[in-house]
Amino acid sequence: MALIDQLQKDLLVLMKAKDEARLSAVRMLKAAVMKAKVDSAAPLDEAAELKILNSLVKQRQDAADMYRQGGRPEQAEKEEAERRVIESYMPASATEAELEAAITEALAETGATSSKQMGLVMNAVKAKLAGKRIDGKLLSGKVKAKLG
Repeated sequence: MALIDQLQKDLLVLMKAKDEARLSAVRMLKAAVMKAKVDSAAPLDEAAELKILNSLVKQRQDAADMYRQGGRPEQAEKEEAERRVIESYMPASATEAELEAAITEALAETGATSSKQMGLVMNAVKAKLAGKRIDGKLLSGKVKAKLG
């Protein structure tokens, strides 16, 4: 089922359940997807939808961090709740073991030995873990540690 169809279906369920917190987050998510759909000449594919979701998750995480630094934990909790709702529409994250295995395979395939070749390794790892959610910052740190 397309993401927009799933969001519409979930909106109806949430309205009937009067779940205001989740309803607000799903409305925001649907609006972002619809905006991208209107802005793009081509129809949205799964990769484009995932890119939108990743962007929204990052925005929520950054906002929550800023609220915590500003001494507003209640707002941070709201942002994190929205982030969790958005993540529920995303594919599963790559596990620690899958990440390690993909990095090891990518290093062997590319023959990378220095940090100058980090981009090559990162792209190989992302290709191996296609369809899984990957934390870029975590991946970058792990690849950097392996390359020395």
